[in-house]
Amino acid sequence: MDYDRLNSPSTSMISLELLGHRLHIAQDPNSKHLGTTVWDASMVFVKFLVIFALGLLSSSPLRVDSLTQTNEKNSRKGRFCPSKLKGKRVIELGAGCGLAGLGMALLGCDVVTTDQVEVLPLLMRNAERNKSWISQSNSDSGSFGSITVAELDWGNKNHIKAVDPPFDYIIGTDVVYSEHLLQPLMETIIALSGPKTKTMLGYEIRSITVHEQMMQMWKSNFNVKTVSKSKMDAKYQHPSIHLYMMDLKAPLIPEAEVSDNGNNDEEEVVSDPGDDEDLGAGSEHCTSSNSAGAKTGNLDDWEIRRYGAMAARLVRDVKL
Repeated sequence: MDYDRLNSPSTSMISLELLGHRLHIAQDPNSKHLGTTVWDASMVFVKFLVIFALGLLSSSPLRVDSLTQTNEKNSRKGRFCPSKLKGKRVIELGAGCGLAGLGMALLGCDVVTTDQVEVLPLLMRNAERNKSWISQSNSDSGSFGSITVAELDWGNKNHIKAVDPPFDYIIGTDVVYSEHLLQPLMETIIALSGPKTKTMLGYEIRSITVHEQMMQMWKSNFNVKTVSKSKMDAKYQHPSIHLYMMDLKAPLIPEAEVSDNGNNDEEEVVSDPGDDEDLGAGSEHCTSSNSAGAKTGNLDDWEIRRYGAMAARLVRDVKL
């Protein structure tokens, strides 16, 4: 299968600043299992969570980026701020190295991060080490919730029952990459959901066919909202990486609970009128920012990874 590998084979650790903490995520790019690599969609996802948590939504992605860098640690006014997420139950599907789940735990959530059994040792190591570092740090770690690791094969009823659904939030990054996984993924999300569950997914499009089929399946069962690029971190975004927020359609929700659906606030934050048409707005800022870095020669890890992806696509697409 043809996938962009954005990390150097010698890279064994990804470091990312998040809400006043530096997460260190171990990975194994040389593994035969896709789940042992930190894929870029997870980095886009957790940086978007920061924007949500701090209430830094802005029509200017560049301004959002500047505010995020200076206020990540101190502001607690956003709709996803730790005081509002404290104690919320979250499950991460196809967690891989566990970055997205750790991001939710930093916001105060109680997270169950899951994957196939082959990935669990690395996932457990990342969860335990980062939890230990955060608790020992001098910075404020009082908002950290909890994070546990569990095996969950999509569609496995015993695994689903063992994690004790429903959850307040279901998250996943780069879990959509093969057509045969779409149905079990959707069935698992539905089985883990309650009437108020919000699902947040992010992934990098690698197949237009799989993407179109996925969107058709999702929209048949969920209310799907696309996160505008203007709502993401200015640097941690890319035209190929998309974020979605979903909840079950009304016919699947018990009638008695429809009127008490608490998801409206989050929807208003993510999707203003015209958001779907606004997907390209952030892309222009991202491109100009990267170009500036190329001219000055000051490329950081994220920009190097994205240029690597573009180079991989050129090599793949050019017919010699």
